[in-house]
Amino acid sequence: MNIHIYLPQFPAFGDKITDGMTKSIHGLSSGLASHGVQVTILCEGKEDSFFKSNTGYVIKCFAHKNKSHKFEIPSGLKQYIAQEINNSLIIINGIFYFKSYLLSRLCKKNTTPYIIAPHDPYHPSIFNKNAHLKWTYWYLIEKRLLQQANAIQVLDIRHAKWLERLNVHTPAIETPNGFSPDDVHSESSLSWTEVGIPKLLFLGRIDAHNKGLDILIDAFKEVLETIDAKLFIQGPDWGDKSKLQKRAAQLSILEKVSFVEPNYNQSSSSIIAEYDIFCLASRFEGFSLAALEAMLAGRVLLVSEVAGIAHYVQASGCGIVVKPDVLSIKEGLIKLLKSRSNWQEMGLRGRRYALEHLQWNQIARNALENYKTLIK
Repeated sequence: MNIHIYLPQFPAFGDKITDGMTKSIHGLSSGLASHGVQVTILCEGKEDSFFKSNTGYVIKCFAHKNKSHKFEIPSGLKQYIAQEINNSLIIINGIFYFKSYLLSRLCKKNTTPYIIAPHDPYHPSIFNKNAHLKWTYWYLIEKRLLQQANAIQVLDIRHAKWLERLNVHTPAIETPNGFSPDDVHSESSLSWTEVGIPKLLFLGRIDAHNKGLDILIDAFKEVLETIDAKLFIQGPDWGDKSKLQKRAAQLSILEKVSFVEPNYNQSSSSIIAEYDIFCLASRFEGFSLAALEAMLAGRVLLVSEVAGIAHYVQASGCGIVVKPDVLSIKEGLIKLLKSRSNWQEMGLRGRRYALEHLQWNQIARNALENYKTLIK
């Protein structure tokens, strides 16, 4: 079976796989390749290139020919889809992304089945920021893209309900995120603190609306009225860092909230292992690889109920699932902070649950069964 996966910004030579979407595609592609699938990642760059990864998938990069490449598909990729793809399935990745729509038109023209993998749910909160632009784009482009797909790949089957409410009834395929065994440190290397000021961590892009970081800071202020702790926010700034720093200053807790630069030289799980509680307060969230990496690091977690990983946190008992509002987050954090004597036991339960249920090979095997039904 041949599967093509489209993500324009995927690194052409398989390096610099640092953000959540490229990690997800790398993991799924590697898992599919381990089951004998011929997987080709289609990306775009300054020049044409071909690269075979050490996990079995290949990367074909197509060169941009002009400055308007943000709004057009490279001619080489158009030709490739028209002439080289037979009996194949294309997975198009991204949400509210015009190139996804353009590629879907090529697939339709060449009768090539395609799946849309948005990586985020179409939760009402996603429309709240830049609402006029998003709703216009939704009705003109995004809805049609989804309705004409052969399937929509969601990270949590619960996210299909948001599509149904938007009158999109395309079949949904649940394909959660997973991990590679290479990313797992030995259990003997992990430790848990029983004394000292607890350290809370958010790890990911500093996007206040999406990740609920403004809510988290407000809730943390209220937690400090009961229990002393420190909050660390680490990741690339998506334009909200200064605003969040000002909010912490207004609440007179700036000395308790630290903003840390991203560290791409250290694995996420080893970074997270240096802290006590992993916090994810997202208003909307596809899955959260960082939360999965926290489970593998044996940490206890506080996660938003909208996140795809919430089910696994709840099922394993390694943390608390909360609503993305100040009161729920405050109560969840206080409960975790008062359970310090149980952190090791809870963390190990989460780690062992993730190891059993979220390996990419298992996820890819299940995804493959779904994909086979789409190619006649």
